[in-house]
Amino acid sequence: MEFKKEGTFTGVFSYGNFKDKITLEIRKDAAKWQVRFTSLEQNAFQISAREVIVRLDSINFKLQSDTHTYDFRNKWNEKKNRLTGTLRADTVSVRYSLKREKSTNENSVESKEVHFMSEGLKRGGTVWKGKKSNKKGIVFISSSGNGGRSGSRAEAIYFANKGFTTFHYDKRGTGVSEGNWQSATMNELLSDDLNAIRYFSEQTGIPLSQIGIKGSSQGATKIPFILNKLDDLNFGIVVSCPGSTLLESDLNHWKNSNSETLGNDLEIAAEFQRKVFEHIAGKLSRGKLESILEDGKTKSWFSSVWIPNLDEVQIDEKLSFSPIPYFEQTKQPLLVIQGIADKIIPIASHQTISTALKNARNKKHKIVLLENANHSMYFVGESDFPYWAKLHDDYLKTIDKWINSNIP
Repeated sequence: MEFKKEGTFTGVFSYGNFKDKITLEIRKDAAKWQVRFTSLEQNAFQISAREVIVRLDSINFKLQSDTHTYDFRNKWNEKKNRLTGTLRADTVSVRYSLKREKSTNENSVESKEVHFMSEGLKRGGTVWKGKKSNKKGIVFISSSGNGGRSGSRAEAIYFANKGFTTFHYDKRGTGVSEGNWQSATMNELLSDDLNAIRYFSEQTGIPLSQIGIKGSSQGATKIPFILNKLDDLNFGIVVSCPGSTLLESDLNHWKNSNSETLGNDLEIAAEFQRKVFEHIAGKLSRGKLESILEDGKTKSWFSSVWIPNLDEVQIDEKLSFSPIPYFEQTKQPLLVIQGIADKIIPIASHQTISTALKNARNKKHKIVLLENANHSMYFVGESDFPYWAKLHDDYLKTIDKWINSNIP
């Protein structure tokens, strides 16, 4: 009788100083074999493999990123309930061994797709729940850009495995949610976040007093506002949060991206770039901006200034939003994490936020700096396997430890 080939296989992939927990889900439908790859620390969840070939006791397939092809060659060992294989990336080959998961895996989570209304717009989200529940919740606040809920999926699953019921959702105009995030004001986006939290509490029966909220980047700037608006919320987790307006953060990113090219001209060029951002924020008229740009266009550094098509500029007052006034009023426990290698937010952001929280007499906050962590909390230090980007090893551990130590 042929041995069982379908199943879910999990193990640690390691090479030198690089380690990552990976999962391969192998299934066969009526037409073909399918393999789905998961690595929560890469924020990769059930990524479909291509060129899946099964012959006798072997299964081979490939995964593709923007820059690399990953060639997996595997064999089943039914006696040991394992899948052993080799991954080749570029000229590097790494062996690994994955163990078949039991169907009654206690760490598995279940998900539920939900919809709710906010400001007359239909919104979509996912609720995750593990088999063991601590009767507490975490809501992941939406961030900037056109990314939907997928950006927080890995963390939602990770903390569901830890016992939390978690919730993340598509901001307006992303994923399956209606609306337009570009034209939305910060107040409208904040209203959506507040409605999402209330919906989650009502649907799960978890009171606000047992719910924490977590946000990264622009999502992090909204955390103190929300905590002040819903003061029954239990705690906040703030990651990669600028200690400034969003405009200042964008300008800081531009400066870091152009510092080597512009050298001594960086600061004067940055003043012109600031005026462009101020126009987009609605603080400077088009006529005034054009006059300023006219004065600088003969300079050697002028080509480095980013100037959008002014006929297509959509005023975005969100750039003027700063979280600092709200940090100065926040009383709930707060964890603030900043990566030392973050090139987007101002380097002193954690200090500015700490001062604001001290002004609020908040004695229940903690500031954590992670070396070799970038804005997205990915590890950017020296790696023996640089072909996969993954979260900093201490990132999720830091959040988990802080919650267990500080949140009753």
